[in-house]
Amino acid sequence: MADCSFCGKTLRPGTGEMYVQNDGRIHYFDSLKCKTYLLKHGKVARKYKYTSAFHAAKASK
Repeated sequence: MADCSFCGKTLRPGTGEMYVQNDGRIHYFDSLKCKTYLLKHGKVARKYKYTSAFHAAKASK
């Protein structure tokens, strides 16, 4: 099972979307929101409260 490349949620089989970039990197997304934030806008996951990266950064402080 894969995790969302932006928010870190575990994807159930048959759900989500796999995106392969031209350089061969593979990203998995659970929603259009995550895909747009990462690919189109280039946002950093640790700045958004619904991501696991945010909670990890907050716990390390």
